[in-house]
Amino acid sequence: MTDIPKNHPRYESLMAREKIVSGVERGLTSRQGLTAQGRGEAFDYLLGEKTIPSAYHAETVAVCLLLLAEKPVISVNGNAAALVPKELVKLAELTGSVLEVNLFHRTPERVSKIVAELKKYGASCVLGENAEPLLNLDHERAKVERNGIFSADVVFVPLEDGDRCKALAEMEKLVVTVDLNPLSRTAQTAHVSIVDNLTRAIQNMIDLVPDLVLLSESELWDFVEQYDNKMILADALEEMKEHLTEKQNELMGIESPKEPTPEEIEEMEKRAEKRKNLMMRGADLMME
Repeated sequence: MTDIPKNHPRYESLMAREKIVSGVERGLTSRQGLTAQGRGEAFDYLLGEKTIPSAYHAETVAVCLLLLAEKPVISVNGNAAALVPKELVKLAELTGSVLEVNLFHRTPERVSKIVAELKKYGASCVLGENAEPLLNLDHERAKVERNGIFSADVVFVPLEDGDRCKALAEMEKLVVTVDLNPLSRTAQTAHVSIVDNLTRAIQNMIDLVPDLVLLSESELWDFVEQYDNKMILADALEEMKEHLTEKQNELMGIESPKEPTPEEIEEMEKRAEKRKNLMMRGADLMME
């Protein structure tokens, strides 16, 4: 792995790239995973490489669902195994979730290596090696274990592909995903879409557990019932537009007026009301 100084302005991003490259070299990650990482990084640029408030709200709801679930499962692919194996094991432990390896470019060797990687970080049991083609899909993602993803009520599928996300939703499972592209099939099919970098999202979720685990079931359901995934995705797009406008103004040397005009104040108030609605509007799909 390349020696990258911690004071490098692109340190976190470059380290993620190195982890994916290492994952390919060790047989955890497919070569196609390099492209997926680059695509996600491009969208992270548009967000300003930070966790936006609506993403943090989605992360909160995601943890609530894992804690409320009777059979929560965290699905692990090659990129996730390369980027956050230790954190995935920790999140599973804290939320009582089962880890299961599920791959598009699947080989028995890759599955076994990912299982071993997760066990190296303390996972006592990782499913995936005894998977069967149980999902209504025409590729390797269809292979899941009967006592894992197939029988789960909540499935957390970070870095997912859209067709399996759709298949899981059609099986009446609640699907949570991490996807930096709010326009993707996955983001628009999942019940809870976290528009955030995977490394930030998983750590945020781990940090949220100690407080959320103290709440009653009814209090946890309050978070879930107030959630609206379409509003979350719309807010992510709005954040990207604002960030791009800010960068455009910087490039052109355009300074924002120190005092907002009445029209700008009105627009800011409208946006604040929209943000408030993120926390208040119910999501019918979540409760079906």
